[in-house]
Amino acid sequence: MSAMDESGAPSAVFERRDEDRFAVLAPIGRDAAAIAGVLDRAGYASVICGDAAALVAALDAGVAAAFIAEEGLFGAGEAVLAAWVDAQAPWSDLPFIVLTSRQVRPEVERWRLRMIATLRNAALIERPLDGLTLSSAAGSALRARRRQYEVRHHLAARAQTAIMLEHLVEDRTRELAHANTALHQQIAERERTEEALRQAQKMEAVGQLTGGLAHDFNNMLAGITGSLEIMRRRIAQGRHGELARYVDIATVSATRAAALTHRLLAFSRRQTLSPKPTDATALVRGMAALIGGTVGPAIRVETTHAPDVWPILCDPHQLESAVLNLVINARDAMPEGGRLSIELGNTVLDDAYVADHADLEAGDYVVLSISDSGTGMSPEVASRAFDPFFTTKPLGAGTGLGLSMVYGFTKQSSGHLRIYSELGSGTTIRMYLPRHHGGVGSADAAGLSAEIPRAQPGETVLIVDDESAIRMLVREVLDDLGYASLEAEDGRAALRILRSGNPINLLITDVGLPNGMNGRQLADAARQNQHDLRVLFITGYAEKAAVGNGLLDHGMEVMTKPFALHALASKIREMIH
Repeated sequence: MSAMDESGAPSAVFERRDEDRFAVLAPIGRDAAAIAGVLDRAGYASVICGDAAALVAALDAGVAAAFIAEEGLFGAGEAVLAAWVDAQAPWSDLPFIVLTSRQVRPEVERWRLRMIATLRNAALIERPLDGLTLSSAAGSALRARRRQYEVRHHLAARAQTAIMLEHLVEDRTRELAHANTALHQQIAERERTEEALRQAQKMEAVGQLTGGLAHDFNNMLAGITGSLEIMRRRIAQGRHGELARYVDIATVSATRAAALTHRLLAFSRRQTLSPKPTDATALVRGMAALIGGTVGPAIRVETTHAPDVWPILCDPHQLESAVLNLVINARDAMPEGGRLSIELGNTVLDDAYVADHADLEAGDYVVLSISDSGTGMSPEVASRAFDPFFTTKPLGAGTGLGLSMVYGFTKQSSGHLRIYSELGSGTTIRMYLPRHHGGVGSADAAGLSAEIPRAQPGETVLIVDDESAIRMLVREVLDDLGYASLEAEDGRAALRILRSGNPINLLITDVGLPNGMNGRQLADAARQNQHDLRVLFITGYAEKAAVGNGLLDHGMEVMTKPFALHALASKIREMIH
């Protein structure tokens, strides 16, 4: 800080710097030159500004204070300067010395008050003024500004110290990271080993398949045995023209059972596959109609593929089943409709990737991706998605084996399966299959007793089952016995019938119904309106599993699939009478 004499002018030891100069804005007459002359004689440097914009430029370059004739701020000048004042650094509070006229009109006084508030650190000096007053004001402003420069210096020193400390912390953190690298690698290796062990244990769940598969197999067997018994009856009646219909039903059910067996073996990785050179693009394209019919009109299917997808060596029938399982899983995740994307392309899995995945070799792979815009999965659900019997679907909507079967087929085909999902953002499952470097390539029937008594006039039975084949077969039995019958494919449709006023003598319902209401819930809801309604549960589940705790209310009974149709007829007659 330079020394000052009693007048406020600097002494001979004053050191001029750009930041110690003064900006002068006095655009009318010779005021600017006069002010600059007084400052120069007092030993202060100055810069004359022609307008507010030039003043702001000088302030940006650095000044100790600004002398401003108030008329220089009329119009847009005030706003320009106000913006600069608001943008000052935290340490800065630039002094402004405003030279005013002798006008004292109210509007002028109000403007001056607003100007003082805008400039924040402003002093008003009325003109005309003498050189001593002006140089004294300049000295005071310079001293105040230099105190602000000291604050700036201290803040900069603190910031530099903080930077140095941050660098020290970074260096120490880096040292700790290097020290922990080996430990992290050991932990990662142990986690990979544990995950491989867990996956092997999951695949040992094949021995638990019996209970989980009972529902699907019993539905199929009911379609087969029921069709055969109806065929026997039609033959006895001479109605041979209807036999083909039941042959078709039995054939479809038997085919589905065989396909399920193959998928189960694939799940356990014990299936005898028939690998063939396969064009995956052509295979998926050929499934277009099946996929469209499976997902329904509410879901838009988009299929894309690279122009030169490599051939693969796999069992094409099992690949079709795997694709269909993934499509069904995606469909069930979009109950309100959405978008299903199927993509085919080529990729290369390098050594770094396969190092993190057991039983996988580096090389060329064809990747089949199936994505949906559905509800997505939480990380906890996604981590268990390939577990056998794990399902988030309601009773009857799935056995929890679909993705397990896909996983088993993929592994048996030397491939790899990954799942990417986020709640609310949909799911993508990618199947990697190795590139192929080459060209593309009776049950015993039970008789139907003729002595079963027929229905009384007006007796009506409601049949509820999501399997159309089961509904048809049960209805045939009822028609032959003289019962009137009504059908529904789920609990909600059945409730609408029950509440329509039609008299129902017996409710026959599957336990595992779709769309949020199972058979037991349907029966309980129906009995709220018709307390004495008889209910016969038919199910592919084990009997106790079907009814929950194994306890049935009065007037409720269970038959497990498959069942002989004459036994069903006897049970119906027994329950109604």
